[in-house]
Amino acid sequence: MNISLPTPLKRFVDEQIAAGRYSSASEYVRDLIRGDEKRRAEERLEALLLEGLEGQETPLTREDWTAIRKEALSRVAAHKKRT
Repeated sequence: MNISLPTPLKRFVDEQIAAGRYSSASEYVRDLIRGDEKRRAEERLEALLLEGLEGQETPLTREDWTAIRKEALSRVAAHKKRT
């Protein structure tokens, strides 16, 4: 993939590399893409949370709590395996 940048932007990227923040322009672009992915995921989560807050309230049953607890424990176990 080739990316063309105007001189001021190329100079900015070169300054980031010279400052030691990144080892290459590719690393800088990858970091920007990861940051954008994270931002979009956070926006999606916020939208879902707002949707939930604005939705109709329903009481949670014992079965709901059991399912929530099971899912949480499963996620904790999966996280422990990755780390």
